[in-house]
Amino acid sequence: MSTKAKGKTVKVTQIGSPSGRTQDQLATLIGLGLNKRHRSRVLEDTPSVRGMITKVRHLIRVEETA
Repeated sequence: MSTKAKGKTVKVTQIGSPSGRTQDQLATLIGLGLNKRHRSRVLEDTPSVRGMITKVRHLIRVEETA
């Protein structure tokens, strides 16, 4: 069960290039819906999304949204 409030979202923007990164980091970016720098996605704030964010935190910027 999630501790986050239902309907809460996060905006994830890719700021780093996936070039030269490991395959799992590239796959994580694709899983987040990102594939090029400066693209953004609004995602539901779930534990699985938070785990992916943590894995590639050096390549993305995260903003809390309502």
